[in-house]
This record gives sequence, structure tokens and C-alpha cells, in this order.
Amino acid sequence: MSEPVRVRFAPSPTGHLHIGGARTAIYNWAYARHHGGTFVLRIEDTDPERSTDENTQGIIRAMEWLGLDYDEGPGVGGQYGPYFQTQRSASYAEALDRLKTVGAAYPCFCSPAELDEKRRAARGRGGFAGYDRTCRALAAAIAAERIAAGEPHVWRLKVPELRGDIVFPDAVRGDVTFAADAVDDFVLVRTDGTPTYNFAVTIDDATMAITHVVRGDDHLSNTPKQILIYEALGVPVPVFAHLSMILGSDGKRLSKRHGATSVEAYRDLGYLPEALMNYLALLGWSLDGETTIVSRQMLVENFSLERVSRNAAIFDEEKLEWLNGVYIRNLSVSAFVARMTPLLAAAGLMVEGRQEWLEKLAPLVSERIKRMDEIVPMVAFLFRDVEVDESARQKVLARPGAGSALDASREALAAITDFSAASIEQTLRTVAEDVGVKPKLALQAVRVAVTGSMVSPPLFESLELLGRERTLERIERARALAAD
Repeated sequence: MSEPVRVRFAPSPTGHLHIGGARTAIYNWAYARHHGGTFVLRIEDTDPERSTDENTQGIIRAMEWLGLDYDEGPGVGGQYGPYFQTQRSASYAEALDRLKTVGAAYPCFCSPAELDEKRRAARGRGGFAGYDRTCRALAAAIAAERIAAGEPHVWRLKVPELRGDIVFPDAVRGDVTFAADAVDDFVLVRTDGTPTYNFAVTIDDATMAITHVVRGDDHLSNTPKQILIYEALGVPVPVFAHLSMILGSDGKRLSKRHGATSVEAYRDLGYLPEALMNYLALLGWSLDGETTIVSRQMLVENFSLERVSRNAAIFDEEKLEWLNGVYIRNLSVSAFVARMTPLLAAAGLMVEGRQEWLEKLAPLVSERIKRMDEIVPMVAFLFRDVEVDESARQKVLARPGAGSALDASREALAAITDFSAASIEQTLRTVAEDVGVKPKLALQAVRVAVTGSMVSPPLFESLELLGRERTLERIERARALAAD
């Protein structure tokens, strides 16, 4: 590759960072890192009604959580700033002046009503419904007089009449062709002086020396207009790569009706950033068609646009959850504790000074969850008193023999000197034989008494963590709910 790679992710801060946008950011980041290039974050905040600083900070926060560090952008700086479109008006004005100088832009004084009428007439004739270039033929002196008089006008690109079809190599899709007569003299700058999307994004990419534009295929139709602007300015056209959409399980474009769609929503649902990044990377790209677990380092070492699929990807929530469970189980004990502790603290469960205790708890939990948000309800019984679930009371404690099993269990547990999981297990299994009830009922009775539920982490290890005193207290309280 002859020149240093420079790619950009350019979200609009009109909402949260969407899963589709996150995948685009991941591909740009991975491509830059693979080639030792530069990853730029640029904020396209030109929608005055919907763009907010809060959304901008949310996008940055989501990217930081995913580990998508950028080399240039808000908070980082760089020689091609500023990195907000609303702060780049000078570069748009300079570019428009250049186009005027070379005769590639002209003012158009047609009113919106006139343009609507022209379009209706063209459609009625079955012809091209684009701008009919009425103002293109105006003499420069006349146009200048009308501008000086304050007449409202836009600036349009003077598309070369003999340009021919617009053909460009797409790094994902191969050669893409747009018919020459499908592009009219489109607007560059509106009557209020603000640039249109296609003009602004092209000038931004050109002035930031972007070499590769990797984005969703919803921008594919914008590409011929942007190429025409590059050509009119006489600057290099970047390599384009258009990514297919991410679809829901119903085959329709992923949206809120499918559930969570933002990165921070998945964070709050208990997904690990490395798992979500791995999953999103595989929505359209693959290492070898078989490998499912792809670390950040593997992604950087192996990413290429040639292995990005042209086909739309299907977002499979169950597969993401499975993958997240794999990542959770692969965490070391200390790493799991580090991620679990803030969740416990946020839920009001005290954990200060209990590192060794937490490290004993960690494997009991990590092997049984697929999302981190499952931790608190699973282990809350270890931190605060519980109420026995009515369903559990009826199914377990109301059965004949449950009360006797609780009495015997409490007495036996009070007598053992070593309150460890191994000793607790041996003691409780002996109790079941002594009172003549099935081991399953005896153990379930203790589980319900201590945890309030029929489902919990491993019983014997849980009792060790709970401690003798609290275990005996809970068994005694539950005894009043038992049948005999």
C-alpha cells in the first residue's frame, strides 16, 4: 500500500451508537490497526434539532467501552481538526470558492415551488426528473447582479456533460456503475449558506486526507455525487467499501422493534465489550469461515476488506448471548471479580475488604451465567436476608418430611467444626439417610430455606460463603413454613 492508511468513522450525534454504526467503527478501527494507519473519529453534527452534546458523549463513551481508541478526533485532537462538522464551515467556503474559480459550480435561483413544478412536469413526460439546468446557462454578469441584489440562491455542481458513466471499484462489492444521466447538477450549498451532506462529507474526507471510506451501503447512492466533487476539485478519490446492512431475525433492517439496538443498551444488559466486539466483527467478516472466538489481536492481525461479505448479516441474539457466556467463562477469577464488584456495589451489596471471599464466589457464578446482569439476582441471598418464594415453599417445604430434614440439618450443621463445602456436603447427605427422606428433598429444603428459591449456585459452596451463623438462622426461620 503506497500511502499511509487513513480511515474515519463519522457518526451523527442524533442518538445512541447503533449496533450497525459500531460494526462500521470496528471495521475502520481494525483496518487502520492492521495497516499501521490512522483511525479518525469525526462528528457530523449538522442536524441542529437532533444533534446534542449528550449524544456525542454517549457515542464516545460507547466507543471507549468497546476499546475502539481513535488517533484523531474529539478530546484527542490532530492536525486535520476540528473534528466537528459545525466547526468546519471555513473549509466548505474555501472549497466552494475553488469550484467557482474553475467554473465547476454555479448559482441557481429557482425557487422550491419552481423546482417542484419542473419535477412534476418531467415525471409527466416520463423523462429525467432531476434539475433541468435552467440557471446553468445564465451569464456570469447577470448571476452576479442577482446575487448582489440579495436574491435567494443555492450553488450547484456543474456536472460535465460528457463525463460518461461513473464507475468505481468498491473494495467489498467490486466494480459499481452509475449511469451518467442519473446524476443531475445537484446542490452543494443551500440558500442559507450551509453545505449539503454530500458536499460537506466530501470536503471533510478530502481535507482530512482520508484514503479509504468504509461505511454502510445506505451511502452507496451518494458515492457518484461525491466522486464528481473530488474530480471537480482535482483531488484523489479514496477507496470506497460499502458494508451490507445488519438485519433482524425477520429479515428486516435491525431496529428498535427487534429489542436493544445500541451499544450502551447491550452493556447495560450485561454483555462484555470484548464479546460484543467479537460478535459484531463476525457480522459480515470472517477469519476462515469457522473460527468463532476472535480476539482483538486476532482481528487486527487478520482483518481485510476482501473477506467482508456482500450479503446482509442476520443479528442473532441467542448466538451473541452464547458467545458472551464463553467470554465470561474464560475470564480469570481476578478479572471476573473486577467486573462483578461494581455490579454488586451498584445494587447496594457490600463487598469492601472481601476479596478472598469474592474469589471463592466467582467460579460458582461465572460458570452459570451468559450475561453479567444475571449476577446480582443470583447472589443477592448471600448479602441480605431473603423471603422464601411461595412457589418454592409449596413445591418443597410443604412436602412431608421437609420439616424433619430442616431440623436435622440445622442440628448437624451446628455441630460440625469445619464449616467448609466438603464437610457441609458430607453432613447434609448423611442427614437425609438419618431422617429417612430422599436426599433430593432434604437438600432442596435447605436450599429453599437459605436462598429463598429452588435455583441457586452450588448449595454446599453457597453455605460456606454464607457462614454458619446465617445459615442456621435461615433454616430456623424457614422451619415455620415447613409441613411437619
